[in-house]
Amino acid sequence: MHFVLSPLGLGILVAIIMLVAWRRMPKWLRAIAIVFEVLAVVACCPVGANALVWLIESRVPRTETCAAPAPTAVVVLSGGLDSPPNSPEDFTALDPDSVQRMLSAVALWKKTPSATFAIAGGGPFPISESEVLSNLAESLGVPAASIVREGESQTTWENAQQLRKLQPPLPDRIWLVSSAIHLPRAIASFRAVGFDPCIHVSDRDYLAPQGIGYYVPQSSAVRKSELAIHELLGQAVYAFYGRAPKSS
Repeated sequence: MHFVLSPLGLGILVAIIMLVAWRRMPKWLRAIAIVFEVLAVVACCPVGANALVWLIESRVPRTETCAAPAPTAVVVLSGGLDSPPNSPEDFTALDPDSVQRMLSAVALWKKTPSATFAIAGGGPFPISESEVLSNLAESLGVPAASIVREGESQTTWENAQQLRKLQPPLPDRIWLVSSAIHLPRAIASFRAVGFDPCIHVSDRDYLAPQGIGYYVPQSSAVRKSELAIHELLGQAVYAFYGRAPKSS
């Protein structure tokens, strides 16, 4: 699946097909293949990668607005783990996105320290993402009594589903903390299960033009394009989930 979402992987695949089958390809298919290769190369450059990111992040306001009443719960979504944690206190296993989101969420919580602090994230390892993050939150000053977490979800859609099932239930009105590129998909997921999220942006990935290197293929641009494509496809899938009839 990672290969399918990579402009580099798809570009190499199409290039191989063109080399092998070029003489047998009709002109219209050759034209499509050439355009696809050009787009793949552009997506491997910061100019293309940041254009994809901008398509998503431009939908997230830079100025936070949250009409009264103020939320009484802060919800932070895990950004994943880079490796299996050796213990629930192994913060080095956290993906940088997880750390950034947690730091931002704790700073927000400290403005309203009576709020519930909810952490969502399961993951593929025996020690869940939310377990490691809850220990990080405590080390940053959030008391254990204020923290609730769910450790079963594997996707953003499941984050919302599992948090909705918590007992005692979270309030409908929440602060939803995540990266700007992730928030459109997260908002759709949480609204679909009845939450009324006010967004809090932990970080942004878009970078404006910065010299000649902005137009040269880079590995960092490939990773950023893969992330943006993942989010765009995720938004399309979640939009379908939100419209699909619910089973009884």
